[in-house]
Amino acid sequence: MTTTATMTATATAPAYTYTPIPPSPQADAAAFTDFGREVHGFDAASVSQAQYDEIIESLYKYQVLLFRNTTITPAQQYALTHAFDPAATSYGHGNNKTGKDTKSILHPDLKTIPHQPEVQLIGNGKVPGVYEGLDSPQLKHPHHRTFHKHPISEAEELASNATRFYRWHIDAALYKLSPPRVTSLLAVKVPQGPWQTVRYDDGSGDEVEVPKGSTVFASGKTMFDLLPAPLKSLAVRTTVNYAPHPYVWMSKAHALPTGLGIEDEGLELSLDELPEFDEAQVKHLPMCWKNPVTGALHLQVHPCAAKSLTIAPLPEGASRDGALYPDGGEVGDLKEVRELLTRVQRPGISPKYLFAADWREGDLVLFHNRGVIHSVTGAFRPDELRMFHQCNLAASSDPVGPDGADVAKYA
Repeated sequence: MTTTATMTATATAPAYTYTPIPPSPQADAAAFTDFGREVHGFDAASVSQAQYDEIIESLYKYQVLLFRNTTITPAQQYALTHAFDPAATSYGHGNNKTGKDTKSILHPDLKTIPHQPEVQLIGNGKVPGVYEGLDSPQLKHPHHRTFHKHPISEAEELASNATRFYRWHIDAALYKLSPPRVTSLLAVKVPQGPWQTVRYDDGSGDEVEVPKGSTVFASGKTMFDLLPAPLKSLAVRTTVNYAPHPYVWMSKAHALPTGLGIEDEGLELSLDELPEFDEAQVKHLPMCWKNPVTGALHLQVHPCAAKSLTIAPLPEGASRDGALYPDGGEVGDLKEVRELLTRVQRPGISPKYLFAADWREGDLVLFHNRGVIHSVTGAFRPDELRMFHQCNLAASSDPVGPDGADVAKYA
């Protein structure tokens, strides 16, 4: 967490210069005045503590930082990511854990760099030769046809260059380990191609044009700010209860066409089908996470992994007019859980509120993993080589939710 001393130092003597990242073509520019900055003057080989502190504070203010034409080693990428949480010790899903758990839906997507196990190699295609200690790794770009119940056909995809959001999510194990504060992504190899049309296919008619293979971000702050008063009240009173081993729990389920949650088919694994788990390690996290620098509330939920909701009653003296669940309660029916999450999250992924990264080789992006949700998009041919280094670290503590003043203001 940024300290007062850090804030004073960065306010008086900034080490870097910042320029706004232009919003995506279909975005509402007014929604992005304080979102996204390109950072100039960064040298990964020489970063002082004061410079780390400045980057940390800037990320919490702007949610996404872009460093162009970056040369950075896995060790340096780890050091930059680690600066956000010096007490963090392992990759966000546990070092070398994702590759070993073959039942997890994350298993095919991540290759651990042996000499820096907190950094993963992700992408598409077969990497020639030995790369960072990995022998010709085969990478697999997540494709919505492997996860969505009603995917776009291959013929239609080719004919119209249409695609989907694969899965909206937060980078987090959501069992035992706390959600990382930040994720860093380094673009090593980026195949070029025509832009693709992401279709929502939820009856809204919404679609958005994105660069091929774009990572798309939605602000949790915007998601909260868009809500009408009754849903803001619900959000500040709600705890999201995640499934044990959620990526195994959902492994047989299918996603909605928006990628924002799971179809209600009853395909989740029962608790006795899951790997052994400790109930004390199951995650119960607030629906809204408080920004440590701005104090803003960010609506942060992994909609595919949520199993139930716990809603606190309205505080004494609060108006009950139009309130949802005024007496609080438990929402355990998955269909109802998912309908509620769609109500609070879907407005925030509308096309005009999205930032779609237009990747170039050498781009390093830091994003506030406790302030935005994101999704992979697009499709690549098997022979298209795409390589990224990803790093995030299981945090040393869980996110902080709304405080008493927030509840009094919104509930």
